[in-house]
Amino acid sequence: MTKICDLVVKGTVVLTDQIIEDGYVAIADGVVIAIGSGDGPEAQVVEDFSQDYIFPGAIDPQVHSRSQKGQEGFIWSTRSAAAGGVTTIVDMPYDDGQLICDAASVLSKVDEAHRDARVDFALYGTCHPEVGPVKVAEMVAAGVCSFKFSTFGTHPERFPRVPPQTLYACFSEVAKHGLAAGVHNENHEMVMAEIEKTVASGITGYRAHGLSRPEITETLAMAEIYEIGAATGCPAHVVHCSVGRGYEMCAAYQKQGYNSTIECCIHYLTLNEEEHVSKLGGKAKINPPVRPKAEVEKLWAHLQAGNITMVSTDHVSWSEDRKTDPDMFKNASGVPGLEVMYSLLLNGLAERNISFTWAARLLAENPAQHFRLSHQKGGLKIGRDADIVVMSKSEESYDAGKSGHNVVSWSPYTGMTLSYRPCATYLRGQKIFDGQDVLAQPGNGTYVTPLREAQV
Repeated sequence: MTKICDLVVKGTVVLTDQIIEDGYVAIADGVVIAIGSGDGPEAQVVEDFSQDYIFPGAIDPQVHSRSQKGQEGFIWSTRSAAAGGVTTIVDMPYDDGQLICDAASVLSKVDEAHRDARVDFALYGTCHPEVGPVKVAEMVAAGVCSFKFSTFGTHPERFPRVPPQTLYACFSEVAKHGLAAGVHNENHEMVMAEIEKTVASGITGYRAHGLSRPEITETLAMAEIYEIGAATGCPAHVVHCSVGRGYEMCAAYQKQGYNSTIECCIHYLTLNEEEHVSKLGGKAKINPPVRPKAEVEKLWAHLQAGNITMVSTDHVSWSEDRKTDPDMFKNASGVPGLEVMYSLLLNGLAERNISFTWAARLLAENPAQHFRLSHQKGGLKIGRDADIVVMSKSEESYDAGKSGHNVVSWSPYTGMTLSYRPCATYLRGQKIFDGQDVLAQPGNGTYVTPLREAQV
C-alpha cells in the first residue's frame, strides 16, 4: 500500500464471520481501506486499543427522536447515540405534531436533522390512512429508506392504525420502489378488547399492561403483515417482536421463499416482567410489552439460531412525568436505550457464550442490507464508511443521569452492571466520542439514503 493512511485503529477486530486478534482497521478519507492483523500500514495517527474490541458502529433501525414535542430532538438522541457506539440512526415517522407522510415533511425533517444531528441519520416515511399510497413515490424521491405502518392505533394522527385493505395498497406501491415495509405488530381490535377486560377486572398495576396485550395480539397482527407481504411481493418487516412464536412465524415465511424479516428490541432481550416491570412500573411500559423471563430466553435461542434479523432500541425519551403513574394505562409507552444498546447486547452474548460476531451482524451488517445502505454503511468492509466503536471490558453500574449524554436521567437499565462500554466512537474516520465526552457537534451528521433499483 503506497498511500499513508489517515488513521489506523488497532485491537481485536470483530467482523461478521470472524474475530481478528491483534488486528487493525486502516482508514483514509473517511472510509475503510484495509483490515488485517499485525501492525498494519503506515498512518498519520495510530490509535492502539490492544486490550479492547473494535466493532462496526451500530445502525439503530428504530429511533423516535421527536415523539414528544420540545423534549428530545436530534441534538439529544444523537448525543446518546454517539456515546453508545451508534453511528447511524433510522428515525421513525411518528413525530409529535407532524406525521412524516409526504415529501415536504420528509425534507423539513432532513433540514432539522442536518442542523442538529451529531451522527448520521436515515429516515422512515409513512402513509396517512385516509390518503393511502399516493405520496409514496415522492417520499422515495426525498430519500426515505423504508416505510412504517401500524396495525394498532396509538393516536389517530400521530400514530394511526392502517386497516388491512390500505396496508395492502401501500405495500403494493412500496414494492415498486424496492424498499421494505415495516409494521408495528399489534391487532387493534383485540388489544382494545383486552384492555377493556383488564380494566373491568380492577387490575391497573404493573401486571395490567402485559395482561391487556397477550401473545396472540402480536401473532395475529404478524400473520396479517406477512400475508400482505407475500401477496404484494413487498419485503415485510416486523419492527419489534416480544414472543418466540413470532420468530417462528418469520422463519417459516422465509423458508417458503418470502422476503420476511423481524427485529428484536434490546429491552426484550434484557428486561423481564417478574424482575423489572414489577419494580419499574411505567418506566418499563413498552408496546408490545416486556414478557416473562421464560419468553426472554426463547428470544435468545432464536437469536443464536439466526431467526432475528436485527436488534434495535425503539428509543424514546419521554419526560419522567409521563412514565410514573401508578395506573399503567396512563403512562406513555417506550424507553430510551441508545447509550446502552451495544453494551447490553454484548452483556447478553457473553453471558450465554455466544460469539460477538452476532453483534456485528445484528447491529450493523443486517440493518445496512435491510435499508439498502450497504453501499456506504454496515460492517467493517473496504470501501464503506469508517464507522467504528471500540468496546472496553470494564464492569460498572449504569446510571443514565450520570454521563450527561441523555435528555432524561431515568432509564429502565439504571443500576444494571455493564461488562462492556464504549471507550471510543468514530464516524467516517473522525472520533466523535472519547469514552467520556461526545466530541461531535450538532450538524455533524449527514443524511444517508438507499441505493436501489426501481422495480417498475
